[in-house]
Amino acid sequence: MIRKIGIIGAGTMGGGIAQVAAQSGFEVVLEDVKLEYVSNGFARIKERLEKRVSEGKLGNEEKERILSNIKPTASLEDLRDSDLIIEAVVEKEDVKKDIFEELDRICAEEAIFATNTSSISITRLANATKRPQRFAGMHFMNPAYIMKLVEVVCGLRTSQETIDVITFVAKKMGKIPVVVNDSPGFVSNRVLMPMINDAIFCLEEGVASKESIDSIMKLGANHPMGPLELADFVGLDVCLDILLVLHNELGEKYRPCPLLRKMVAGGKLGRKSGEGFYEYR
Repeated sequence: MIRKIGIIGAGTMGGGIAQVAAQSGFEVVLEDVKLEYVSNGFARIKERLEKRVSEGKLGNEEKERILSNIKPTASLEDLRDSDLIIEAVVEKEDVKKDIFEELDRICAEEAIFATNTSSISITRLANATKRPQRFAGMHFMNPAYIMKLVEVVCGLRTSQETIDVITFVAKKMGKIPVVVNDSPGFVSNRVLMPMINDAIFCLEEGVASKESIDSIMKLGANHPMGPLELADFVGLDVCLDILLVLHNELGEKYRPCPLLRKMVAGGKLGRKSGEGFYEYR
């Protein structure tokens, strides 16, 4: 039985996952490297819930119950008795491995580890621990508190029991889990990122304006957001990190567009920085 879930990273994805888990009745320990980061993540969860209360979609008592299910902390030691750990930190393999090595020492042997990585090998991350059979990918979509899909990713040694537990937890959170095998970018980003990258190439090469590119994909492919709008929403730095993994693992087809590299280097990261392909002031 999964009762307590530890979540590493209180940013966009970690905070969203924490909210969903708490809403679903799980006890949540939300951790980040600084208490300031955790406090900011918790404040964003509270703001989202208060907005739902003001819209009449949530009762105030229910809001308080959800918030009471979340314990903020800046210490990995506080995740010691978690039944399931979901890691949602930056898309850097060495950072994730260091965290899982430490968690492997801290947590009980039967605890299950999951990573929200959007592109990095589950098998390699699992090998940083002594529990690869109890290690899987649990890739939530952004924003995690709205989007239904969770890619459940099997590493080379992930047990069926672990997949069953992760699938059960995702369903209890109101998500639709879809099981895939370990491969760079899995399915979602292996298909999505080349589209975003090619859209950026189209813009760089002057094929069309950003508005035209997005309109064509929205009207012609029935996408709710155009690829450049979506890149801003995801974060251009995140898109670049994923493309770098795909390029390294799968070859030239996934080479990041130079314009994307330039924008990230210049701090134009999309919505979170106030400017990407569009402005958000």
